[in-house]
Amino acid sequence: MSDRRVSHSSCLAALLAGLMVFTGAAQAGQPVCKPTLVVQDVQFSKWTLPSMERKWSATVTVDASRCAANSSGYFEMGFSRAKEYGIDLDFREQFVWMAPSVKVGVDFWADEAVESYWIEKVTPCPCRE
Repeated sequence: MSDRRVSHSSCLAALLAGLMVFTGAAQAGQPVCKPTLVVQDVQFSKWTLPSMERKWSATVTVDASRCAANSSGYFEMGFSRAKEYGIDLDFREQFVWMAPSVKVGVDFWADEAVESYWIEKVTPCPCRE
């Protein structure tokens, strides 16, 4: 029984210490901002031989006016893929954002299409002073 109490006490102490470190780092750190990302100029190429692949491409414009100069980071694009003779699938790809814009692309087979796409998990940036 005493081993169990030590184990619970140790876990609780470690949890509280971690929480205090996390809270202190958030308060002491520099304020963070997020850029605004917008998907534009979406295109889907014709399939090419011999691979039978098509490329979905787009330009993602980045408004990083609230960010410190020369900021960059990561973002994820989610895709809902439809397949002619298969199961539809949602997946995500990671890209790098950088002002003023970035080109992104994902390969698909000839029997696949993009039903929808979205942006998520945008890395914050240090705020402009």
